[in-house]
Amino acid sequence: MTSPMRVPPSDPEREHAAELLQKACGDGRLTLEQFSARVGLVWAAEDADELARATDGLGQPPIVGSAATVDRVVTVFSENKRQGRWRLRSPRLTVRTLFGSTELDLREVLTDQDVIEIAGSCTFGELKVIVPEGVEVDLTGAVAFSSRKMHLAAVPRLAGTPEVRIHLTSWFSNVEVVSRPYTLPPA
Repeated sequence: MTSPMRVPPSDPEREHAAELLQKACGDGRLTLEQFSARVGLVWAAEDADELARATDGLGQPPIVGSAATVDRVVTVFSENKRQGRWRLRSPRLTVRTLFGSTELDLREVLTDQDVIEIAGSCTFGELKVIVPEGVEVDLTGAVAFSSRKMHLAAVPRLAGTPEVRIHLTSWFSNVEVVSRPYTLPPA
């Protein structure tokens, strides 16, 4: 007995699935990391079943997380970490770090934006930004007596994921951008 021929999904079908995932991410039903992984599956799908699995479970209500939206992170003589599920109020996040340490983990951020902009300054401090693998990052801004490092995995950009643009002025500081792989949540 021969197996049925697998018909690859059309581009409009893939685009529709990617739009569903983007809306789910904006609604809080998927994190940026989950969105990145699923949208990769959409573009790699070889048949309708694989495409359907990529959008499976989108009818479920959002997972509990921070309901507060964030548009500014200010750290002065302190440590400030944004991890887990959190929502961006707009596509632009202002960051100010003075004699402190700030960590922004964007892997579970809730957004439906095509571009996430992080702008601000870091003076006598540290700033670390963590993104999911496959997300494109651009790091710009003035650097004086500072260290600036980008450690992004050498993986192709996942179609449909937002671009992260970081424009930061740093004085006597350490600025680091790293990507970390998607990890499946415990069953």
